[in-house]
Amino acid sequence: MSKTPIISKEKAEEIIRSFPTPFHIYDEKGIRENARRLKKAFSWNKGFKEFFAVKATPNPTILKILREEGCGTDCSSYAELLMSQKCGFANPEIMFSSNDTPEEEFRFASEVGAIINLDDITHIDLLEKACGIPETICCRYNPGGTFSISTTIMDNPGDAKYGMTREQIRNAFLRLKELGAKNFGIHSFLASNTVSNEYYPTLAKILFKLAVELQEETGVHISFINLSGGVGVPYTPDKEPNDIEVIGQGVKAAFEEILVPAGMGDVSIYTELGRFMLAPYGQLVTTAIHEKHIYKEYIGVDACAANLMRPAMYGAYHHITVLGKENTPCDHVYDVVGSLCENNDKFAIDRKLPKIDKGDILVIHDAGAHGFAMGYNYNGRLKSAELLLREDGSVIEIRRPETVDDYFATLEGFWNCI
Repeated sequence: MSKTPIISKEKAEEIIRSFPTPFHIYDEKGIRENARRLKKAFSWNKGFKEFFAVKATPNPTILKILREEGCGTDCSSYAELLMSQKCGFANPEIMFSSNDTPEEEFRFASEVGAIINLDDITHIDLLEKACGIPETICCRYNPGGTFSISTTIMDNPGDAKYGMTREQIRNAFLRLKELGAKNFGIHSFLASNTVSNEYYPTLAKILFKLAVELQEETGVHISFINLSGGVGVPYTPDKEPNDIEVIGQGVKAAFEEILVPAGMGDVSIYTELGRFMLAPYGQLVTTAIHEKHIYKEYIGVDACAANLMRPAMYGAYHHITVLGKENTPCDHVYDVVGSLCENNDKFAIDRKLPKIDKGDILVIHDAGAHGFAMGYNYNGRLKSAELLLREDGSVIEIRRPETVDDYFATLEGFWNCI
């Protein structure tokens, strides 16, 4: 089985004449259509809003596209808040979900009108000191233990550093109410990159029941429930992708079963997706520049883990297409590697691919989220450009590649010592 590249070999060759590899390229049409599918799937909820996780793909052009499609942003740092503000997002289009948060970031979040999502009960006093308690506030919940769907353990929330215990979130709501908060939200993230239509509905049942209990116990008005992220994408071509329409209907069933009978049918549902929104609509394009024949067969490309670190960091699978050889038998076995002085700088290990020659153009799939964003400068390698394939077929540069001047810019006195 295979995945379809955003661009053909001919289109890639045309682009490379203006923008040399490596580069990340994003599909505007795919991004917009996916955002519309999500919105339609939750259209049954009047207050629904997607707060895109900026950390996944922090590029202003991408954010503006998503804003045009009705999305907000989820931010976890000052820089992400500032980028959202500069892109035109404003209260109530920004969610600030951070942890171990500096006082000045709470203050700035308040200035831009973000909905603040508190990760810990001890942050209440810090927030009050920094900027006061807003009328609308959210708290992050961690149920502890393991999180399962049917009999399958999906993740271990009890080992995660995020969120409050059941007792803490109750006490947090009471304290915040005492300090003047009037509208409350609940947020939780229990599993990452799930490829299961059951994840959101299962999480929703947990949070909906919690919401009913907390409203009864504390008397607060719960106005929204944020299902966070966790809806993933199938990185391997043999897996079926999530069906967002089925997911939306599953959440609706839980909503009608739990919240509506409790008189809470006005609660807004929020999502905070990153990977689902962008991963399939961004690809890393790179050129084969070397081949090596020792104990294994290696193909060296001009990208490296500095451009996409997930395979090196997690051993994550990213599908690879050799442009122009989509129908050629995959009768060669390669490690596809970059140039870093680290043996884990590999995009693929023992991967069956067609014969690769120097100059072949490779597309590394599903790099649209947590791809460029996780880049770094080890070995003095520079971050690559980001391009956008527009709906009309044209291509524009939405982030230029780094230069050595950028790399040395923070070194005081560097140019004076050479």
